[in-house]
Amino acid sequence: MSAAEAGGVFRRARGRTLDAFLSEKEREWKGPFYFIQGADPQFGLMKAWSTGDSDSGGDEWGQEIRLTEQAVEAINKLKPKPKFFVLCGDLIHAMPGMPWRKEQTADLQRVLARVDRDIPLVLVSGNHDVGNTPTPETVAEFQRTWGDDYFSFWVGGVLFLVLNSQFWYDASRCPALKQAQDQWLDQQLRVAGRRHCQHAIVFQHIPLFLRSIDEDDDYFNLTKSVRKEVANKLTRAGRDPGPQGLAGRWRGGFQILLPPPAAWRRVEKMGIWTQLGSVPSPAPHRQCGLGQAAWPSQPQCTHL
Repeated sequence: MSAAEAGGVFRRARGRTLDAFLSEKEREWKGPFYFIQGADPQFGLMKAWSTGDSDSGGDEWGQEIRLTEQAVEAINKLKPKPKFFVLCGDLIHAMPGMPWRKEQTADLQRVLARVDRDIPLVLVSGNHDVGNTPTPETVAEFQRTWGDDYFSFWVGGVLFLVLNSQFWYDASRCPALKQAQDQWLDQQLRVAGRRHCQHAIVFQHIPLFLRSIDEDDDYFNLTKSVRKEVANKLTRAGRDPGPQGLAGRWRGGFQILLPPPAAWRRVEKMGIWTQLGSVPSPAPHRQCGLGQAAWPSQPQCTHL
């Protein structure tokens, strides 16, 4: 599927927003709703991980295709329909400039094209999507293929912010892009304050922290100096960086910026795709899992 064809299927973020939702209409609370989050489909990782060649392997991704097809089928059957399906990177395994990148992208787009068109897709970049050290060229490629790498949108009175966390990991080759996102985030937080936003949620690939803001630096979190800088930014805006949500050890977590209502609680479930770290094995009849978050009702998890 070409980028032009994908543009006709995915309502990709443009102009730092997602036009699937009209902000003026969605800024007011109208009642409980829920959304679905998936993380790290990373087409090609399963083969690479199993062979111990996670850096350059990944010439097969049939298993990822099957699991993603099952996830899409399950999401399309949900009643009532979720407000949206957010898919956090890594979207594919092949890094920029590596073999199989074009093919992995085409197959993921083909499967995602089957998502019910009444369920908007929200796509979040990961390090394999823009590179461990992103450049203006790799970010531009992501934008052409999947849409803006950072943007905001309102749903049901909640402000959602999608960020490119690689800028906080290593922006040495694109400092101007990092500065632009930082300034944009400051502006978004000011808007949230002026509109007396009660709840805001951030989606990003690398979470600030997994358990505690003072935890040691790890592959799965941002460095302590960076996470505290970002947390201070949120605190100055009158917000609490809050618990890391849904993703657990997935690099694709989101954090709640404002203290959530009592009914909201953290959910950690196994991923749809490759399992990293210590996670329970699925029961024989369960092939993969999805995080299903309801706001403000108590979240549940749907097993496929």
